Amino acid sequence: MTQIAVLAKLTCQPGMSDEVVAGLAPMLAHVESEAGTLRYILHRDASDADVLWFYETYADQAGFDAHGSSSAMKELGHGLAGKLAGRPELIFLTPLGGKGL
Repeated sequence: MTQIAVLAKLTCQPGMSDEVVAGLAPMLAHVESEAGTLRYILHRDASDADVLWFYETYADQAGFDAHGSSSAMKELGHGLAGKLAGRPELIFLTPLGGKGL
């Protein structure tokens, strides 16, 4: 069973990142109960306040799929409508080793 890691880049409409962060709060709470979600960490880009990043790790493909198809994810999409400058960019990684893994 191979873990899955994702870097997700969310580019907010100018000046709307605080609203996006507030809109992400329910999802941050929701993932606490997702067994297959190991890490789901929100970051603000240090050089661009309108860019947010998630670092996510999942136990396996099933964990990733469950997260992506959850009702919380569907609600999140509706809540962020008009606040993002485009679709989130996803970069998929395979963790190989290191502290915290």
